Amino acid sequence: MDYNKLIPQKIQDIQPSGIRKFFDIAQAVDGVISLSIGEPDFKTPWAARKEAINILEKGKTAYTANSGLFELRKTVCRYLKNFIRTEYDPEKEVIITVGGSEAIDLAVRAMIEPGDEVLVPEPSFVCYSPIVSMMGGTAVPIVTKMEDKFRLTAQALKEKITPKTKILILPYPNNPTGAVMRRGDLEAIAEVLRDTNIVVVSDEIYAEMTYNGEKHVSIAEIDGMRERTVIISGFSKAYAMTGWRLGYVVGPQPIIKQMLKLHQYCIMSSPTVSQYSAIVAMEKCGADVANMVEEYDMRRRLLVKGFNDMGLDCFEPEGAFYVFPCIKSTGLSSAEFCEKLVYSKKVAVVPGSAFGESGEGFVRVSYAYSVQHLTTALSRIREFLEELNRK
Repeated sequence: MDYNKLIPQKIQDIQPSGIRKFFDIAQAVDGVISLSIGEPDFKTPWAARKEAINILEKGKTAYTANSGLFELRKTVCRYLKNFIRTEYDPEKEVIITVGGSEAIDLAVRAMIEPGDEVLVPEPSFVCYSPIVSMMGGTAVPIVTKMEDKFRLTAQALKEKITPKTKILILPYPNNPTGAVMRRGDLEAIAEVLRDTNIVVVSDEIYAEMTYNGEKHVSIAEIDGMRERTVIISGFSKAYAMTGWRLGYVVGPQPIIKQMLKLHQYCIMSSPTVSQYSAIVAMEKCGADVANMVEEYDMRRRLLVKGFNDMGLDCFEPEGAFYVFPCIKSTGLSSAEFCEKLVYSKKVAVVPGSAFGESGEGFVRVSYAYSVQHLTTALSRIREFLEELNRK
């Protein structure tokens, strides 16, 4: 059997996630402190867990409508009206998905044909470019820089637009940098897009996690942008519901209609018990989310100070739960730094290069871990740097 002839070349060319590589190393080495995965260390709020128990006891485990429980879709719309001041029709403009990841996949597959271009600000999450490639499209990176606080600038966007451009991915708050787009930044982006036929796929999975008193702003709020914006979000990060596999997508009805067809044939419907619990999470667990964000903020400041004190220039993230310190001063590549660190000091972080070529020279450190783990990891990283400097 010649599997090379069986499997399409575009699939073979896709590289495994750089995040998972170091997660797997951490699992294989005893005593490793892993700061490599973006998964909350908090339990799902009790009210949501209790609802799941109640739903299971009542036997409500059948399929839901393809687009999700209508009550959950209404809850999502009420939430977004309050949170980002934008209204959506729960009957025609919302799909409940299997995590935000499925929603991203649906959005790209519903719009991209071979030869189309998708603009992807980098560094950014690992899934966007591979999904585009699987559809025969071309992912075009737009480099963001630390001096711009890793925000996408209107000028950088304008320079990358071609007649083939169909989608702009807008991944903010950003994984891995923690960067956040402010209203003025989004207004400038909107002005560039205004007379084009480009759709924004706005990945807002970390929208509830912003710091320094600044509230999240969605590009869908900007005048003229709702009609060309598809918002991706979900419950994994803000509500500590990663394993529940539940997300949602909202956007213009003509696009959502096509996404729903893909969802129907590939998924049928999202997990029923998770959907019932998500209603309770959105309606009753706001205080739990606020408490988690307060804890993340404290950890964020701990890590930023720790890395800067040890001589690694660290941009202060304004969202999500990652820091992105620069390790260029060590003379090591991102991959070399991470491999040497995990084997010599048993601390696992992720090379910045896993998030695009522009991430080279940085590493991603998640602070979705306890203060004890973070403090111990900082101490070991400091020892690692001291040993490098002595060589």
